[in-house]
Amino acid sequence: MIAWFTIAQVAVASLAGALCVILGLAGRRPSDLSVGAMALVQVLLVVQIVIAIIAPLAGNPPTGDLLEFWTYLVSAALLPVAGVVWAFIDRTRWSVVVMGVLGLAVAVMVYRMHVIWTIQVA
Repeated sequence: MIAWFTIAQVAVASLAGALCVILGLAGRRPSDLSVGAMALVQVLLVVQIVIAIIAPLAGNPPTGDLLEFWTYLVSAALLPVAGVVWAFIDRTRWSVVVMGVLGLAVAVMVYRMHVIWTIQVA
């Protein structure tokens, strides 16, 4: 994994998560702002998938368990999609809060993926 991209991903996911939680608790229903924030998180996760495929070929292999890393990455990539689908089905303020919690979960998962890739020794 690339350190600066990991920091950017964690920051964006944390900000998107906090924004959605605040909007939801303020009573806002799903909107372009909340769904767009989660879409940005999703785009960064897709870029991370591409990086994870290319990095070992470029001489940056993971030091931890590769299966654990990919399990985190695939799970994290499914969370924003699930949150947006939930928001389209249940158009209440609580669906925005759920998207926020999922954004915060993605931030934690991306940090854990970085630890598996760079620090943890298998």
